[in-house]
Amino acid sequence: MAAPVIHTIVLNWRTPDMTLRAVEAALAAMEGLAGGITVVDNDSRDGSFERLSAALAGQDRVRVIQSGRNGGFGAGNNAGIRAGLPGGAVPDLVYILNSDAFPAPDAIRALAEDLAAHPRAGLAGSLIHGEDGATHLTTFRFPSIASEFEEGARFGPVSRLLAARRVPLDTPGRACEVDWLAGASLMIRRAVLEEVGGFDETFFLYFEETELCLRARRAGWTTRFVPGSRVAHIGSVSTGMKDWARVPEYWFDSRRHYFRKSHGAAFAAAADVARVAGGLVHRARNLARGRRADDPPHFLRTLVRHSRDSARRARRPDPSARA
Repeated sequence: MAAPVIHTIVLNWRTPDMTLRAVEAALAAMEGLAGGITVVDNDSRDGSFERLSAALAGQDRVRVIQSGRNGGFGAGNNAGIRAGLPGGAVPDLVYILNSDAFPAPDAIRALAEDLAAHPRAGLAGSLIHGEDGATHLTTFRFPSIASEFEEGARFGPVSRLLAARRVPLDTPGRACEVDWLAGASLMIRRAVLEEVGGFDETFFLYFEETELCLRARRAGWTTRFVPGSRVAHIGSVSTGMKDWARVPEYWFDSRRHYFRKSHGAAFAAAADVARVAGGLVHRARNLARGRRADDPPHFLRTLVRHSRDSARRARRPDPSARA
C-alpha cells in the first residue's frame, strides 16, 4: 500500500510568531511523510501574511495563502482544504493543526497509522497536553438535552445520575472511538470531506468540530482518539478565551446553530430549557450557601434572550412563500 499523502493546514490569526513555531514542529513531524503544509492567514490585517510569507519563502514544503476574510475557524481551514497541496497533488489525509499547537516528531505519523489500521475511522485526534505536560481534556460525547441540564446544574447527585450523558469524557488511556474531539490536532480522511463536506462555515468559533464529527458519524464514519500522538498546546491564544469577561455572542450563536441543524428546532428549544433549568438549580444551591453562581456574567440572561430570539425568527413568515 502506498504511503498516504498528508496535507497539513495551520490557520493563523494575528499570531505569526506562534504560527511559525507550529509550522517548524509540523515540518519535523512530516519528515519522511509525503505531502506538505499550507498556512492560511485568516485576514489578520496586522502584517501577519507578509511576515509569514517572508519567513517561509525558502520552505519547499510550505506555502502561505490569504483567506480573504475572517470567517472563523471552519472557514479558514476550508480555505486551506480547497487550496490543496502545492503542485496539485491530491492528499489522502488532511491534518488540521492549531497555530498554538506543536506536534511531537511522531505525532502526525501516529494519526495516519491509526487511520490506516481502522478503515471506517474517518477522523483521528491527538492527546493534547500543556507545555507543563498536563493533559488537556479534549475527548467528548455529543451534547444532548440531558447533558445540557447536567452541565447547567453542576450538582453531584445529578452528575452521577447522568454520568453516561455528560459531554466531557475522561481522557482514555488507550486508542479508542469517541464521539468528537477538540480540533487543535485533528486528521480527516479526504473521503470523509468528499462525502459529508468540510466545516460548516455558519459557525464562527466553537461547535464546528462537534458538528463535523456528528455528520461523519451519521454517514458511517467513526472518530478515534490516539494517545500515541502527542501535541503540546498553549490554548486560547487567538480567541482570548482565558481572559473572557463574559461569553461572547458567537458562542451562543454556534451552540444554537449546532442544536437546530443537528436535531431540529424543537430539540434546540428543549436543550435551552434544560440548560436554564440546570443553571437555576445551580444558582439556588449557591444562594442557599451564600455563594455567587459560577456562571460567567449574564450567561443565563443571554441564553434566554438567544432562545427567545430564535423562536421569534422561526415563527416569522417566510416572504418567499407568499403568492
